[in-house]
Formats: sequence, C-alpha cells, structure tokens
Amino acid sequence: MEPIKLAGFRARLEAERAALDAEDSLGAEGQKTVELDQSAVGRLSRMDALQGQAMAKATGARRAARRQRIAAALARMEVGEFGFCTECGEEIAPARLDLDPTVPSCTGCAAG
Repeated sequence: MEPIKLAGFRARLEAERAALDAEDSLGAEGQKTVELDQSAVGRLSRMDALQGQAMAKATGARRAARRQRIAAALARMEVGEFGFCTECGEEIAPARLDLDPTVPSCTGCAAG
C-alpha cells in the first residue's frame, strides 16, 4: 500500500480512537450504580434510570470492541500487514478499507 494512503488510514484510526476515549469520559456518568432509595426516586423513574444505565453499559461495550478493532488495525500497520486479509493473505479492496479501515478480511473470506 502506498505510504500516503497508509498515513491517511492511520490518521483516521487514531482520530477515531481519540473520539472514543472522549466519549468514554462523557459516558462514565451513565454507568454509575443506580440509587436504591425509593423515597428519593419513584419506581418508574428508577426503572428509567436502570434502563439508561444498561444502555450506557452496552454503548461502552460497543466502544471497547471498536477500540480493539482499531488497535488490531494499527498493529497490522506496524508489521506491514494492513490492507491484506488475515485469513487468505489477499489484498483487501481499497473501497472496503475506505468504508471501514479496521476490517481484517477480504469480502470473500468475510462471506464465509
């Protein structure tokens, strides 16, 4: 892969990783333990808070998974394997990488 294209993918991945880190700091409040004091919060409000907490935890898990994919893509860059399928070794289509630079496999291997 051309060094200039590789640098562009690296910049995109690092920017996305930084954005995920910023979102994590903002989302930490929603993952805190929900108060059990029923007199302070009504039953329905507490259910809403529990649902909000569950959604915040699920969002955090998705961010963590995305961060792992980004780290794996950056690691492949370091060893010169970025842009090549981890299963068959063929080059991944540039359009596929443009859509998602974290993809580890070509369309053929991803299909099954």
